[in-house]
Amino acid sequence: MSAAAKTNELFDLLRAACARQFRFNPRRITASIRYVGKEGHGKDLVHVFRDAGTHSQIVLQGTFATLRVTHGDKPHWSEAEQEHYRESDAEMDAKIAAKQAEVEFTRRSPLYLTHRAELLSHYKTSPTYVVGGANPREAAKALIETLAADNDAQLASFAEHMQSNDPEHLAHLLLAPCHFDLEALQETVSGNANLPTQ
Repeated sequence: MSAAAKTNELFDLLRAACARQFRFNPRRITASIRYVGKEGHGKDLVHVFRDAGTHSQIVLQGTFATLRVTHGDKPHWSEAEQEHYRESDAEMDAKIAAKQAEVEFTRRSPLYLTHRAELLSHYKTSPTYVVGGANPREAAKALIETLAADNDAQLASFAEHMQSNDPEHLAHLLLAPCHFDLEALQETVSGNANLPTQ
């Protein structure tokens, strides 16, 4: 059996165990959990999985799953995180749709359109990348803070729509469309590179 087939089999066991033992939505397991590897030997052999965002771990031994509630000194698998894993498909779809709506709103917002070129110049994959600048998150946060100090009308309107005045959160929202725009830019650049020269 190939390594990929073996990993898929382990994920099948994990999804079944987590649904049975913790009422976790198998779709959430597929979306958020990554396989880390094996620990132990013989009858003590376990397979370790980890949440991609929080790094909370699940251990699979045979067909039995265990949540590592603490890992090192850090507590994991809070009640809120477990509830997140118990969301129904409809709740997951609603969150995905809300995220997409946020990105689309940001992408068309005057605030993003005004500062788009500046934001993109902080990404190493951007054709307009400026060496030695701040990373995208720091740059976006600094921009938000500068605009807030100037009582910028575009920022005020954006913050009101997003119901947030937190510079970190607003910076995160403002950067979300950058990834899509960078992909589109790279496709354009590679498309042009494939055009025959005269």
